[in-house]
Amino acid sequence: MSPRILSVQTKKHSQFIDITGDLTKMVSNTDIEEGICYIYVPHTTAAITINENADQTVQRDIIKQLEELIPWENNFFKHIEGNSAAHIKASLLGSSCSVIINEGKLLLGTWQGIYFCEFDGPRNRNVYVKIANIS
Repeated sequence: MSPRILSVQTKKHSQFIDITGDLTKMVSNTDIEEGICYIYVPHTTAAITINENADQTVQRDIIKQLEELIPWENNFFKHIEGNSAAHIKASLLGSSCSVIINEGKLLLGTWQGIYFCEFDGPRNRNVYVKIANIS
């Protein structure tokens, strides 16, 4: 089965977008009861992460701290496109994650959500999703 594609349109330079609902819907549209959901971002200036989704200030705090650690305007970066900060942030968070599917649902903690992380927006992006049976 081919991977599914989730299109994400970002509106800000740095932004976390909760894609948990979209992924939950994708899983529920399968007949897989026990499996794995692989989530992969094919962009070098974007990432995927799992973190708290009960309080949106957590995402803002993460973005703020990443900006303080890796500022956009850094004279040390040599990358000709000028977006090294976005590449570094994406590398730190990572381009993929896996979530167990149990009883037909994503097995996430009470406060967890899955986020697409934009570091060089606004842009139109894709997230590849592979849902596989493991039983």
